[in-house]
Amino acid sequence: MANYYSDHPEIAFHLDHLLMKRIVELKERNFADAKDFDYAPVDLGDAIENYKQILDITGDVAANIIAPNSESVDLEGPHLENGRMIYASKTVENIDATRKAGLWGVSMPRRYGGLNLPNIIFSMLSELISAADAGFQNIWSLQSCIDTLYEFGSEEQRQKYIPRVCAGEGMSMDLTEPDAGSDLQRVMLKATFDEKEQCWRLNGVKRFITNGDSDIHLVLARSEEGTKDGRGLSMFIYDKRNGGVDVRHIEHKLGIHGSPTCELTYKNAKAELCGSTRLGLIKYVMALMNGARLGIAAQSVGLSQEAYNEGLAYAKERAQFGEKIINFPAVYDMLSRMKAKLDAGRSLLYQTACYVDVYKCLEDIERDRKLTPEEKQELKKYQRLADAFTPLAKGMNSEYANQNAYDAISIHGGSGFIMEYKCQRLYRDARIFSIYEGTTQLQVVAAIRYIINGTMLQNIKDMIEEISQLSTLNAQLLDRVKALIPVYEEALEAVKALDNQDAIDFLSRRLYDMTCEIVMSLLIIRDAAKAPELFEKSAVVYVAMTEENVAGKAAYIKAFDPATLDSFKAE
Repeated sequence: MANYYSDHPEIAFHLDHLLMKRIVELKERNFADAKDFDYAPVDLGDAIENYKQILDITGDVAANIIAPNSESVDLEGPHLENGRMIYASKTVENIDATRKAGLWGVSMPRRYGGLNLPNIIFSMLSELISAADAGFQNIWSLQSCIDTLYEFGSEEQRQKYIPRVCAGEGMSMDLTEPDAGSDLQRVMLKATFDEKEQCWRLNGVKRFITNGDSDIHLVLARSEEGTKDGRGLSMFIYDKRNGGVDVRHIEHKLGIHGSPTCELTYKNAKAELCGSTRLGLIKYVMALMNGARLGIAAQSVGLSQEAYNEGLAYAKERAQFGEKIINFPAVYDMLSRMKAKLDAGRSLLYQTACYVDVYKCLEDIERDRKLTPEEKQELKKYQRLADAFTPLAKGMNSEYANQNAYDAISIHGGSGFIMEYKCQRLYRDARIFSIYEGTTQLQVVAAIRYIINGTMLQNIKDMIEEISQLSTLNAQLLDRVKALIPVYEEALEAVKALDNQDAIDFLSRRLYDMTCEIVMSLLIIRDAAKAPELFEKSAVVYVAMTEENVAGKAAYIKAFDPATLDSFKAE
């Protein structure tokens, strides 16, 4: 039987990440749970084996239940009945299968019924489920909203809601409104305090809400009368059991048909404040969005893997002019680039997830005790790294998913345009990845300050130093990347020297791409040094791609004249 985990040893490779020992130590609090929970690990080896078992179970469910259901879900989709969203019938089967497999509440502490898994493992699980059906991954992965409630809610709220998510109840984050998309400061859904009932009431409309008829909602609403910016927004918990929210419309989308995208009407809906007032956007949504962005990066890697699988399988079978097309240079060029993007993107995803794990674990420990000075420094270090790398992981992997899905269709030729082939669905599903949870352009905005201020350049130099110590290193490949650093620095200084903010913004995407490509080149070289049988080919291909791309973008920046900026503006 197929298994989306064991069939791809590249995933298991990342369980040996350099930070994994520290992550397990922090997440398991020196394995204190072992005395109270018989399924809790007793040491590092036990924890890794536990992760492998969960990944294997998920790989089985993904390959043998979710994937076979995906075409039916794509055709049927959710529908609306009397103000309620009804999942496609096979989506209900998928939810039931993941519940029976114990794949809900995966990040939550065991005392609430969770599995206490670190973010890197959650990302791996997300990848596996997305490879089977990216639309279902949306429904399943939104359980990560509970992390925000765990982080900022009260203990009473934790005990009330977390066990329900661990048992398989769904979640949503209700942020967007008809007049507030990327600019969430314009959110106007009104929250007023009901003195008589001693609760909050929500009134207004939310739009483009993924899994919008979920059991438990995190809602961004305006709690401060007379405000018009982010400082007047707070986060609320809405429980579907209380009523007051109806689904007015389900969007008819290009792709991810199994993932219901809803327009909601709030009519005096009872809600609980999560955390403190006025911090909804400034603090809580930012935490929520960073987690969601890493989730989309994992979703993108999963679809990239499936697109590569489809392209490779077809190229091996299809013959033209008396020869299998996999032997044509134009085809194996596409396939090699697809695999290189997949492997490098996955490495960036799991590197970022590890950074997130270390600082999030330390933040969690800080709720129970004071951190040592060394731990505080460690938290700050990895928080900075997570903040800098998250927009890289989301932006580049979502773009690569689109490119790999496009190339999968190209390899199929005319057959790729026929609805009976899976690659057309992958192409449709992928398109949203670089749009929702912050477009790629917004990822550039989030990342550019770390690029302009030299943080990423220093990270790159630190990575080069670390990788140089590996005994099995392909030194020639590393030297080729090192040769790009002066080119990159020159382009960076040229942009910084511009006395024109519009011109800097215009060129930021080029700097972002160059930064990502150099970082991923270093990551794939590192991986190839440790497992050449898995990654050597991808490292060779990816470094060559990076040389090509960095040289071109650097030349563009060097030749750019801010005086010509008006020539690029659409009429």
